[in-house]
Amino acid sequence: MNRVKITVLETTFNERLAKEYGVIGLGKCPFHKPQDVFYADYAKPLGLCDEAWKAIYQYAFALAHGAGADGQLLYFGDWIRIPGMAIVCCNDGIRPVIFKLESTGELSTN
Repeated sequence: MNRVKITVLETTFNERLAKEYGVIGLGKCPFHKPQDVFYADYAKPLGLCDEAWKAIYQYAFALAHGAGADGQLLYFGDWIRIPGMAIVCCNDGIRPVIFKLESTGELSTN
């Protein structure tokens, strides 16, 4: 199993939805900042938001294990043009954080 590098690409904020549904003073996610980096395999990295991990772990797990069941590279040609990568986000509908997941080719020590 390989380690997967998780990089925060962007923290977003939907002002229209926040105004309509959010609590007063709500802003971008306070847990992550662009360029934060984490490493994972099957376990949540220390410091990564629990809710974000719930939304992205299946992609990290799949990338850690390489090719899909049919032997094809995961996500490549489906919605990603770079092999061994996935661009995904947490499931916060008002202030989602966008992550880049990359298979490192480095064996996990776990």
